[in-house]
Amino acid sequence: MDVVTHRPLAGQRQTAALASRADRIREHIVAMCAGVEGGHMGGSLSVVEVLTALYFAVMRVDPRRPDDPARDIFLLSKGHAAIGLYATLAEAGYFDAAELAGFGTVGSRLMAHPVRTVPGVEMPTGSLGHGLALGAGFALGARLRGRDRRAFVVLGDGELQEGSVWEGAMGAAALGLDNLVAVVDRNGLQITGDTERICALEPLADRWRSFGWSVRECPGHDLDALVEALGSAPWQPGRPSVVIARTTKGAGVPFAEGKAQGHYMKVSPRQQAQARVAIARAASVRAALEAVDA
Repeated sequence: MDVVTHRPLAGQRQTAALASRADRIREHIVAMCAGVEGGHMGGSLSVVEVLTALYFAVMRVDPRRPDDPARDIFLLSKGHAAIGLYATLAEAGYFDAAELAGFGTVGSRLMAHPVRTVPGVEMPTGSLGHGLALGAGFALGARLRGRDRRAFVVLGDGELQEGSVWEGAMGAAALGLDNLVAVVDRNGLQITGDTERICALEPLADRWRSFGWSVRECPGHDLDALVEALGSAPWQPGRPSVVIARTTKGAGVPFAEGKAQGHYMKVSPRQQAQARVAIARAASVRAALEAVDA
C-alpha cells in the first residue's frame, strides 16, 4: 500500500503521477456505485481532482500518523460525496483499498456520509452548511496553539444556499483566519437541477469578496492550476482564502457527466464497463499529449 507524506514531485512528473491517482480514484468511485446500494456519484466525480491535488501535492499529511498534531486538516462539508473521499483516503494509504468493496453493506464503517471511525476523517459531515464553521474552529485552534497548519474545507455549490455557510464565512473573515482555505465545487447542479435556476449564486466570487475573503477562480479539473492555487494559500495575510473550482458534475464518466440525474446512481455492470473504458481512453489521450510535449 502506498503511503503519502506530502512530498510533491516536480513539473510534468508530478502532473502525470497526480493524473494517474485521479484515474484510480474515479475507478474506485464507479465501483462503489456498482455495489448493492449505489452512491452519490456525480458530486464525488466532480471533486476528484480537488481531492487529488490536496492529498497528494498540497496538504501535510501522513496516513501512518493520522492524529499527528502537525497535520493539515481536511473537512468534506458536502458529505454526500463521501465515496470520493473514501477512494482518496484508500489511495493515500489510510486503509486498504479492498475495504472499498464493502461500502454501504451491513457492518462496514464506510457509510453514505463520513464518520470518524474511518481513518483520516476528522469530523462527521453531511448535514449541509456546517463544514465551513467547523473548519474555522480548527483554524482558530491551530492559531491559538501556535501550530503552523491549515484547514481545508470542500463545499458544494448547492450547499451555499445554507445560511450557516455565510455565517461561518463572515466569522472566519472577522477572525482573520488566513490558515483557512475553502474550495467550492462549482459544478452548477444540485439534486433538483441547475443551481442558478433554483437559487442563483452568481456573481459568486464577488459574494465571497464581500464577506472579506481572498478569492481565486480555477478550472476544477486542471491539476496544475489546483496545486498552484491551493498550495500558495493564503494569498492575502489576514484573510481566509476560497478557490471557486469550476467543475463538471459526473466528470470523466460520459453517462453521468453534466447531468443532475447523476447525483445518485446505482451503476449497472454494463455502465461500469463503459466508465472503465472512458477513463482508460482519457488516460491514453493524456499520455499521447504528454509524449508530444516531451
